[in-house]
Amino acid sequence: MRKYLNRYAILAAAGALTLALSGPTISLAQDVEVATEEVAVVEEVAADAPEDAYTTDADMAATEAVEPYAVFAVNNLWICIAAALVFIMHLGFATLETGLTQSKNCVNVLFKNCWIVAIGVLMYAFWGFNAMYPGDFNGVFALGSWFGGSLNDPALASAAYNEGYTWWGDFIFQAMFAATGATIVSGAVAERVKLPGFMIFALLLVGFAYPVTGSWKWGGGWLDQMGFYDFAGSSVVHAFGGFSALACVIVLGPRLGKYVNGKIKHPIPGHSMPLATIGVFLLFLGWFGFNGGSALSADPKAVSYVFVTTTIAACAGAVFSIIVSWALLKKPDLSMALNGFLAGLVGITAGADTVGEGSAIWIGAIAGALVVFSIIFFDRIMVDDPVGAVSVHGVCGVWGTIAVGIFSFNPEHSFMTQLIGTFSIGIFSFVFSIIVFLIIKAIMGVRVTEEEETEGLDLGEHGMEAYPDFQPTTHG
Repeated sequence: MRKYLNRYAILAAAGALTLALSGPTISLAQDVEVATEEVAVVEEVAADAPEDAYTTDADMAATEAVEPYAVFAVNNLWICIAAALVFIMHLGFATLETGLTQSKNCVNVLFKNCWIVAIGVLMYAFWGFNAMYPGDFNGVFALGSWFGGSLNDPALASAAYNEGYTWWGDFIFQAMFAATGATIVSGAVAERVKLPGFMIFALLLVGFAYPVTGSWKWGGGWLDQMGFYDFAGSSVVHAFGGFSALACVIVLGPRLGKYVNGKIKHPIPGHSMPLATIGVFLLFLGWFGFNGGSALSADPKAVSYVFVTTTIAACAGAVFSIIVSWALLKKPDLSMALNGFLAGLVGITAGADTVGEGSAIWIGAIAGALVVFSIIFFDRIMVDDPVGAVSVHGVCGVWGTIAVGIFSFNPEHSFMTQLIGTFSIGIFSFVFSIIVFLIIKAIMGVRVTEEEETEGLDLGEHGMEAYPDFQPTTHG
């Protein structure tokens, strides 16, 4: 009985604190003192009273009936908040990509990101959700269908569906993930891709390819059955997008003037490092939903632990990317520092809930160093990736997935299984993307003309400018 009285005491204290914050005539300190006295009185009564003095069997049964629903409601609320945080990541991708590219292509970059979110959510509703989470299927490929369910079906809106979320909470959280793969590709092909071709490619990638590989792990498919582990998507989301980006960049070729006679003629700097920095910190914020929501409940231990491993891996990634890039390039490079944050985040995503805090630092640190070497390597072999998407998401996604097999608490997480899983997803997305992109290239073309690229895609593709009032300046 005392536990019920204690609940009432807590409610009384909460009520008093609410009045203290809203009432203008009584001080906060006075109200807190009153609330404390009320709690003490209730606890004293509870200590002296017989066990059944204040509660009946009906009261206890009603309270016990309410508690499971309250837990379910909090879990579902957290999943919806996490979905909103992941949605914020799309703004982060848009601003990062915009900042790291030239001002003459801003409208084009932003337009692509609008299309990706819109078509990604709709395709996931029309096909992807029920293809990715098929339940009983052959483990490799499932036919999708319209996602909707009856609003009046209690099996979809209660713990009968899942203890952590409703049918709709499940959909909206997963839908926010779905468009990410195409967003990664958008950054890699920026400044020279033909808009209609890219729009068709993004529709097919998000609508059909992503649910296939997603079902292999998160839908209970063949990778899941062999013990592959990917907590929040280092491979299912990030390596998938990174390898797809690599395929498209190979087909598309580098930007004009970037390489001459097999060498880098000059770097093509982004036009706004403040925008790029805002984008990275928005992505960092969204990652708390990306990883924290992947606990699939509001479990205090799971969510708080994942927040910590996510944060320290990201920070270690930034520190080591700064150190390594400064040593190699002889100057502190802000773009490398920003990509270091993202490398650490991508790296920890596969094992955020199953590695120790110290291991999270090592995973992030190695990812931060790896992204620097990878960006330099791809530049030397003339793979032009304006934002470093292939390195951040592809290379570091593979590393993060393999790292689970090295650092995980769980002895069942095998290095070889992780290796098979990440490269299976990467190879599928690469092959799918290069075939589809080549078909689109043959039918309608995937690259703008030299004149459009020189003038800028904002005018060539959209007939408008992001900064129409800007005037060119001459230095010296």
